[in-house]
Amino acid sequence: MGTVTNVSETENLLPPYRFELLQDIRPFLEEYWAASFPIALVYLLFIFAGHKYMKARKAFNLQRPLILWSFCLAVFSILGAVRTWGLMGNLIQRYSLKHTVCYSSFFRNPVVRFWSCLFLLSKIIELGDTVFIILRKQPLIFVHWYHHSTVLVFTSFGYKNKIAAGGWFMTMNYGVHALMYTYYTLKAAKVKPPMWYPRLITSLQILQMFMGVTVIILAFIWRQEQGCNTTVEQFFWSLMMYMTYFILFANFFYQAYIMPKVKAKTKSE
Repeated sequence: MGTVTNVSETENLLPPYRFELLQDIRPFLEEYWAASFPIALVYLLFIFAGHKYMKARKAFNLQRPLILWSFCLAVFSILGAVRTWGLMGNLIQRYSLKHTVCYSSFFRNPVVRFWSCLFLLSKIIELGDTVFIILRKQPLIFVHWYHHSTVLVFTSFGYKNKIAAGGWFMTMNYGVHALMYTYYTLKAAKVKPPMWYPRLITSLQILQMFMGVTVIILAFIWRQEQGCNTTVEQFFWSLMMYMTYFILFANFFYQAYIMPKVKAKTKSE
């Protein structure tokens, strides 16, 4: 039988900075979590209307705004990764992996409370990535808009229901985005990153989805233990999301990095 982590103990896992003690807006975000659906719908309608609008127009340059946009999101993601990885590491070290995927009491920690609020809000802000793609008339692939729209809705759902494994969803996402938006910043500034860098990011995204499925299954296995708040509904939607993400990112990796080599090898023969 597992033991439920005491709230006062989790609050001491990682001392908060003063700015992390701002007024908690969780009640507001939980009450209006369903607003993520119309936001996602408007986002999808914008994609359709945006493509139609730009069809007969020249692409915008937007280099400087894109550099600033990507840089700000890179800094935000790096800070979020440092804080959330620090707390999750302390939680595992002091207790166990089970506490990080099963018991949601650590959500009351001010560091988690602050960065989880920003994490949810960032899923709305990150929709702006697509605006740059459309206005610059860059290719918009399925995995991009599918991931952006469903992550927003799923994050809102997980936030409202305090999915315990969501701590890992957030932490892994911050880490991958720290590298991804750094890459976008360099690319927008026309600074050529190493050839292996984009492949590393996609590999980490695939690993992120694999680990997401793993913690979901572990949370479901441990759901019978006292204090474990995972439900069948949470398990189902979490598993569906992460399985589709895993398949889509694995396919993108194959199409972008493996298929060209296969075609090149075939031509040379």
